[in-house]
Amino acid sequence: MFKTMPMLGVAFLGITGAALAAGDPELGQAKAAVCAACHGPDGNSIALPPPADPWPKLAGQLPEYIVKQVYDFKAGRRKNEQMQPQAQAVADADLLDIAAYFAKQKIKADEAVNRELLAQGEKLFLRGKGRPEPVPACIGCHGPAGEGNRDWNKVMSKPPVVLAPAIGGQHANYIEKQLKAYKDGSRSNDPGKVMRDIAGRLTNEEISAVAEYVSTRAH
Repeated sequence: MFKTMPMLGVAFLGITGAALAAGDPELGQAKAAVCAACHGPDGNSIALPPPADPWPKLAGQLPEYIVKQVYDFKAGRRKNEQMQPQAQAVADADLLDIAAYFAKQKIKADEAVNRELLAQGEKLFLRGKGRPEPVPACIGCHGPAGEGNRDWNKVMSKPPVVLAPAIGGQHANYIEKQLKAYKDGSRSNDPGKVMRDIAGRLTNEEISAVAEYVSTRAH
């Protein structure tokens, strides 16, 4: 039923690279109005304090990643009470335009709140950590400013070949929540368990630190 996306080497996205390239950001602006209540008119959502469920920023996100996440919500591979019914209502053609629109927007980085965590997070992002629980540097896949990487064929020579989403400028509490969800397995839509494996080797303090640093990066 789903076609392969040769551009990314990711069959499970369910839509071809050529189709993704056809997304029209100008048409997407009007179609994205329904998303604006949570994600912001320009994809920069309002930061919600805990314990509220944070709304992620979509500005500057890779369009392929937006499409994948919506398909995962549709198929139940990713769970969220708000997003699953919303995803079901989005037509494929509209989704391409919406993804193209948000991808064109500029993400607005957050201000650092905890300088100590910021410094620790910078080390993890740029250098990773060594044994006994080694973790690769985030920069290797997500880019110097967290801008993401749509072509992992240049990073990994063997499967899994997957999308590395843009994370720079994302709300710290959203990044923290997702990493903890990967860590405890409640989020499992990462191909090859890439993020579950990495998050599983991070302490909760390290997760908070890298989330703090990432939130301050603009791309």
